[in-house]
Amino acid sequence: MQHFYVWRFNRWKRWFVVLVFALFTATFIWFERDGAFSVFNQDESAALTKGNTNEPNIALTFNISWGEERVHDILKELENRQVQATFFVSGEWAERHPDILVKISEGEHDLGMLGYRYKSYLDQKIEEVRKDLLHAREVFGKLGYEDLDLLRTPSGHFNKEIIELAENLNFKVIHWNVNTNDWKNPGTDAIVDTVMKKTTNGDILLLHASDSAKQTANSLKKILPGLSNKGFVFVSVTELINQAHAESDLVE
Repeated sequence: MQHFYVWRFNRWKRWFVVLVFALFTATFIWFERDGAFSVFNQDESAALTKGNTNEPNIALTFNISWGEERVHDILKELENRQVQATFFVSGEWAERHPDILVKISEGEHDLGMLGYRYKSYLDQKIEEVRKDLLHAREVFGKLGYEDLDLLRTPSGHFNKEIIELAENLNFKVIHWNVNTNDWKNPGTDAIVDTVMKKTTNGDILLLHASDSAKQTANSLKKILPGLSNKGFVFVSVTELINQAHAESDLVE
């Protein structure tokens, strides 16, 4: 009788371990996109995280919400390599630095918005989010960018309700699938290694041009030639969207 109970316990224990492992694996796959709750589906509201995996095109994107010093060095590195990127800026920042917006546009880079205030939309009621988006659109319109339709939510935080609101306002929500964490200043080599190891066809890379990102410009000195040598082609997010068969990640 004693052996019977030991056998039953060991069998239960094995099944429990298998179940826990299966649940962990499923959860990891479900949340692998930087915490975005997503599955592939193009028939519902979605945020774009990746372009065509059959093409070597990739999009460098830079977020700016404060500061005016680091962005100039980044623009210089992009100009030196004739690389087109996409800059997402907050309306509040744009009001303070219209001259830098002009410089970004003159460099033929794509421009998108981070809303008006750089505050997580998940911490706001949906009507507050609506007001923020409409105010941002008004601000950019007054600055001469009436047709701005690319949107990246502050900190990349969103849910299905926010995505649906943005799409109803004719915004295209852009996320990413390679996060460099350059704003943490982990070291130039760490930033470069992340990009070189993780980048694949169609990827959207997240970098920053706010003053907190002190190592990004120097990282680009290795990233830009390194990715080019691997055969990748730098394009704007708009070009990535226009490619046939671009993939979208559904946000539940």
